[in-house]
Amino acid sequence: MKFADFPQAVIDENVDYTVKEITNVIKKYGPRESGNSNCLAAQKHVKKELDTFCDETRFESYKMSPKAFLQWTKFVSCAIIVAVVTCAILVYLQIISFFLAQCIVGGVICVSLFITVMEFLLYKQFMDVLYKNVEGHNLLGVRKPRGEVKRRIIISGHIDSAYEWRHIYYSKKVPLMGPLMGATIGGAVISFLLAVAAIIIHFAAPSSRLPEYFYFFHYFTALAMVTLFYFIDFKTISPGANDNLTGTYAAVTALRMLDMAGVDFENTEVCAMITDGEEAGLRGCKQWAKDHYDEYVNSGVETAVLCVDTLTDLEYLNVYNRDMTGTVKHNPQFSQLVMDAAKEAGHDDLKFANVFFGSSDAAAFTQAGITATCLAAMDPAPADYYHNRRDSYDRLVPEAIKTGFEVVLATIFRFDEVGLTDVSEKPTEKEEKEEKTEE
Repeated sequence: MKFADFPQAVIDENVDYTVKEITNVIKKYGPRESGNSNCLAAQKHVKKELDTFCDETRFESYKMSPKAFLQWTKFVSCAIIVAVVTCAILVYLQIISFFLAQCIVGGVICVSLFITVMEFLLYKQFMDVLYKNVEGHNLLGVRKPRGEVKRRIIISGHIDSAYEWRHIYYSKKVPLMGPLMGATIGGAVISFLLAVAAIIIHFAAPSSRLPEYFYFFHYFTALAMVTLFYFIDFKTISPGANDNLTGTYAAVTALRMLDMAGVDFENTEVCAMITDGEEAGLRGCKQWAKDHYDEYVNSGVETAVLCVDTLTDLEYLNVYNRDMTGTVKHNPQFSQLVMDAAKEAGHDDLKFANVFFGSSDAAAFTQAGITATCLAAMDPAPADYYHNRRDSYDRLVPEAIKTGFEVVLATIFRFDEVGLTDVSEKPTEKEEKEEKTEE
């Protein structure tokens, strides 16, 4: 069967089912902090449904520190504020010089920026050793083919929801996220450069008062750090309807729709993966990729993972072939396959895009060397519901969910038909345009 032959009634029924299920999950289990009992209870709820149309379902547990990923915002902001204020007082009391004050502030900011890069830019588990571990769980549902498994496609969505980002919640009408984060990060970088410049000037021109004048900018940085301290509200957790129960049910309904339509592939295994820990720094997928690398890369079974993360803002439905603030490039053949599948499903307006702030679970797979890419539909501004209490079932967009489901289904059919080998031999749209230009 090809996507064009797939019954639309099945897709429509599953969109309605998804809206009802997401509403039910939020009402019954509430917000789902990474690794907590609500998250596991919601996964068990999903597992009962997967059991009805999967040949196999299973949990795999792992250890993670849910607050380590973003708790650094408190540590970094406090450290810089204390360093700037304390050094200013000590200079005023003539206990230390401006040179020493610049050395201290510059050192503290350097360490703070390093932590920020390691945790938030590169998603390294850098601060985890300082925090208490909890048990997280990943859930896998498998729909086996009739014959030998030669290909495997995994549709993945994370079920945990995020701590509230105050900058977004309190800026529904006036955008605060960009200016405040820009002031915080930009201020820290400029302060570090000024501190380095002050140290150099101290040796090059000892009589210069520039190090003293440079210090005034650190007050601005310290003030900006107050907003960073209040950036994350660890006591309030998003309901996570769009981010990412829509992705969770894209995975669940992919298998459910195949079952309802009586589709059984000859050699392609289709899996639904429901991860925990994405909002804690991709911890769940990082562990899964580590544990299953040989199975997905060295077993001889062509394997690809499509991570679906938020199906809401239809005008931003894209294939995100770059991830983790642009530092990770997903598999080009699989990304192109998803794009081609979208066109087969009648959606010609998708583009390749970049997760330029943050990351998706797909980045964890790609970093591990496993073929993956991401499908998402969210306003990168970011959206007003992103990581805050507005992300509830009343904010769902059935049309966007349906379009996302169609792309996912078309991707499964295309992967079964051609795999990745044929895609790699096919010229991209850009290459086709270049060829026509040369002609």
